[in-house]
Amino acid sequence: MTKPDRGAPQHIGADVKKELRIYGSKWDQERLLFLRTHPLCAMCHEQGRVTAATVVDHIIPHKLKEALNSGNAEAIAKAQKLFWSRKNWQGLCKQHHDSTKQRMEKRGVVVGCDENGIPLDRASHWFRR
Repeated sequence: MTKPDRGAPQHIGADVKKELRIYGSKWDQERLLFLRTHPLCAMCHEQGRVTAATVVDHIIPHKLKEALNSGNAEAIAKAQKLFWSRKNWQGLCKQHHDSTKQRMEKRGVVVGCDENGIPLDRASHWFRR
């Protein structure tokens, strides 16, 4: 017995389910090319550390899966543009991607300090007069 594809509603046909898989071989190739030219974690760099990037992160979340599930052509086009725009990519280490970046997206603030202990978030109370 096979498990259902949890990434797509059950009433959607197989051809549409295939489109809902947004991270495929094309992404794998683009990811590797990007990491070759951007080998260091951008967040570690901001903190004065040197760490290898292992994940390509979308700076602005693309929300492509949600757009595809909605069926809204305009939302899909916007999400695809964000997804494939290299200007929206940054190399991150796994720790920053899986922890820091997720907290930032949920809270809407930049998390962390530079090598001098100064907060990275310019909206921090440390910068208020």
